[in-house]
Amino acid sequence: MRTSFCVIGLLIAVLILPVAAQRRIPKDLTNVRGFNYQSAETIGHVEHWLQYDPAITERDLDYAKRLQLNQVRIFVPYAAWERDKEGLHKNLLHFVRAAHARGIGVMPTIQYKFGEWKDKPAWPNSREFVADLIATIGKEPGLEIWDVENEPECCKLPPTPENRLHMEHAVYMAHMFHELDPVTPVTIGATFAENMIEMGDAVDVLSFHDYSPTRAKIRANIETAKAYAAKVGKPLINTEIGCIARANPYDITLQEYMQAHVGWYIWELMITHHWGTVHGVFYPDGTVRDPAIPAAILGFFRNRGKNVVEEVPDRENHVTEAVAKNKKWLSDPNADWNAGLDLAEISANLLEAAQLIPMHDLPTRQVELLRGGSPDIPTLRSMLEKFTALLEPYQLPPEDPRRSRPPGFIN
Repeated sequence: MRTSFCVIGLLIAVLILPVAAQRRIPKDLTNVRGFNYQSAETIGHVEHWLQYDPAITERDLDYAKRLQLNQVRIFVPYAAWERDKEGLHKNLLHFVRAAHARGIGVMPTIQYKFGEWKDKPAWPNSREFVADLIATIGKEPGLEIWDVENEPECCKLPPTPENRLHMEHAVYMAHMFHELDPVTPVTIGATFAENMIEMGDAVDVLSFHDYSPTRAKIRANIETAKAYAAKVGKPLINTEIGCIARANPYDITLQEYMQAHVGWYIWELMITHHWGTVHGVFYPDGTVRDPAIPAAILGFFRNRGKNVVEEVPDRENHVTEAVAKNKKWLSDPNADWNAGLDLAEISANLLEAAQLIPMHDLPTRQVELLRGGSPDIPTLRSMLEKFTALLEPYQLPPEDPRRSRPPGFIN
């Protein structure tokens, strides 16, 4: 009888627990290595879902898996749901399951009807949309966190009255998600750590973005966010970092967040039509814009310390030889096209390997484009003249001690 009473008491205790106690809130997000995602073949998040391609999704998630990324943040717009509910259901399920199969958790970021946040009486209108999303993927094991609104206070610190109305809308939506989904944790992706704190009571997981241009500012943001997270006892994550146009290089900002043991999501995995000029790691064919970015994601960073070993590209006389051969070819009025291309390729390889030239337009790319076209001697001459001028300052004098094989050396 006592056992029966104990069982009944336990059941009653479980039933009367507050909803928040049953929510699967993660205790620690420090190991999150995430990315924001949209396919490179589409323009904007609405088109991503309306033209969704499972094969492209799986290809891109495989790229993410190669980088050992374990969470993905993806925007789900009201406009895509409004236009094709059944299509969105099918595509969302495929995406969440494909990510889960690769060990990648999903954070959907919700976008509501355009401008509706400005009309407070209209806020309840989102209930059908939210309820449908929860019914579609709310019980999927791959679902990690609902991000109920992206940067509602963008981009003011402190927020303006209009920003504060948008923040109020985000808090309202957090409560709606809490009501309709008693299990999945909720966050709001704040633009700044300070604004994250203002909305902190409404969420289970704290998240903010950081595109700061200096290490000192990045560290200050991390300190502010971590102090608040510790005070309120909530897990913390950064859901957007990395932008080559905001003085926020991936390898610097990732290093700071890794050293601070704060989980992160880069913006973004693919080099897309929209943000691709300043963000992204992969092209659709799996090549990358800058090997330093995937290296940083894997925890390997450039040496910026005092113990750097300076490159000596002429250690074995190859720069001196390349300069001499280039000049000989340039002085020949009947120079051979293919021989000139080979000299240009050797020069390009020397320039790239020793990082002697800006890498935003790779010399080897320039050579390959020239190889793929019809012979164009004037353009080849111009290219070889440029490469030669760049290499010349790195020639070493014959008796320079940095040479391992001085001219005339016989092995």
